[in-house]
Amino acid sequence: MTPQPSGRLLPTANGRDLVLVRTFRAPIDDVWASITESERTARWFASWRGEGRPGGTIWYRMGFEEGTAEGEARIEACEAPRHLALTTIDASGNWHLEIHLSEAGGVTNLRLTHHLDANIDAGSVGPGWEYYLDMLVASREDAPLPSFDDYYPAQSEYYRSMAPGLASE
Repeated sequence: MTPQPSGRLLPTANGRDLVLVRTFRAPIDDVWASITESERTARWFASWRGEGRPGGTIWYRMGFEEGTAEGEARIEACEAPRHLALTTIDASGNWHLEIHLSEAGGVTNLRLTHHLDANIDAGSVGPGWEYYLDMLVASREDAPLPSFDDYYPAQSEYYRSMAPGLASE
């Protein structure tokens, strides 16, 4: 079954916010561990080393992309188990990301916000985050990992259609 895109693109003063949500039948602390502990992030995104604290720097290596160099991220905020904000610095440029978690009745909602500069192609970035968040879901459920080929380029037009008139898109 082809995954359906679910993200939203919201205008901001400096560009756009790409917002994606996933829901887990799990306690917030367990979901927090999935996005902050290196051995768990390696299952769906990247392993990392360094100072995982506000103001600290970590170095990460993508686990599911061939030939990627090590990237760097600065931890802007880390308010366990509810809010993580970081700025990545790698070959793709500087990306500003936030994750907010909330829990009610044993169900945890994860909201990822990628603060996109006006010139970033949402048609490339959106499918990537759909894929990685579905990787997170699969890794937590011990389910087969999805294939990136099912996301890109199939979901590109969905994201581009929310940002008409942008020169780079």
